[in-house]
Amino acid sequence: MSTETLLKTPLHALHLELGARMVPFAGYDMPVQYPLGVMKEHLHSREQAGLFDVSHMGQIRLSGAGAAKALESLVPVDIIDLPVGMQRYAMFTNEHGGILDDLMVANLGNNELFLVVNAACKEQDLAHLRKHIGDQCQIQPLFEERALLALQGPAAVKVLERLAPEVAKMTFMQFQPVQLLGSDCFVSRSGYTGEDGFEISVPAENAEALARRLLAEAEVAAIGLGARDSLRLEAGLCLYGHDMNSQTTPIEASLLWAISKVRRADGERAGGFPGAEAIFAQQQSGVARKRVGLLPQERTPVREGAEIVDEAGTVIGSVCSGGFGPSLNAPVAMGYLDAAHIALETPLWAIVRGKRVAMKVSKMPFVAQRYYRG
Repeated sequence: MSTETLLKTPLHALHLELGARMVPFAGYDMPVQYPLGVMKEHLHSREQAGLFDVSHMGQIRLSGAGAAKALESLVPVDIIDLPVGMQRYAMFTNEHGGILDDLMVANLGNNELFLVVNAACKEQDLAHLRKHIGDQCQIQPLFEERALLALQGPAAVKVLERLAPEVAKMTFMQFQPVQLLGSDCFVSRSGYTGEDGFEISVPAENAEALARRLLAEAEVAAIGLGARDSLRLEAGLCLYGHDMNSQTTPIEASLLWAISKVRRADGERAGGFPGAEAIFAQQQSGVARKRVGLLPQERTPVREGAEIVDEAGTVIGSVCSGGFGPSLNAPVAMGYLDAAHIALETPLWAIVRGKRVAMKVSKMPFVAQRYYRG
């Protein structure tokens, strides 16, 4: 894509003003890093508070008496009993049990649900919703109307409560309307870094003013996509299109925890979502491959696509995400391995530029998550 055809978020001019290095990402011109650099941005988010522009993500509102039941027919998650003011992680699945996208779903009350979907998938997700449940609820894309900011890190709550004291009472995955600088925002206490923090949906025309106000706080630095990726990798969090896709099931992706108990084979509302039988069969009899954490035993970063071999040199898997983990001062990776090799501490090797790099299977997250649960 040429730069002219890339979409721009409402903070685009601010990124340029701040000296960001811009790259194409999911059809948008996005900041990969600022002059501080990826390593320092990453560590600042772990130690203080980082502000991320995630306005490229898709925001969608579902409304109507049948909205919760309708959405529940497309995801292996309990939506019907999702409490007002709470958010839940969900996945759209296909008829084979593959993952079409992962998303966040919040219950706004008054028969309204608020969805945040991945940037690269938002048009197909919208078409998917319209095709399958468009006759059961109102579906309103907010792609142009709202921006999305993420304020992440241990100082995030201290910063945001200066603008809205009520956010300090929120706990992990709570979601509520909040006035920020006189603007009607939706705030969730959640994020994609493993740290405590907030995601803030703000009307597009007010996004720059809010971003500038947050960046004016001593604890806050602007953080780009580079550090966002290393933070989520250390937290063991999946990136759609890399760590899972339409050919990967939740069981293979080690996301069984995200399938609500009430929707599992022995639950009160078992199945009823696309691919349920395939997923239940895998849960029962196991899978041939699975996503695991991987710790390279050398300084060499092992990146996406690298083949993983056993001692005999037989290919037993591949890396789906990999890079340097600044918090650990060491490389980290995730990959899919044949089921016979997924036990913790299993020694194996990645092939990097024709050479073997020693690795071992590791538990995730690599860095302890610090969500605020009250």
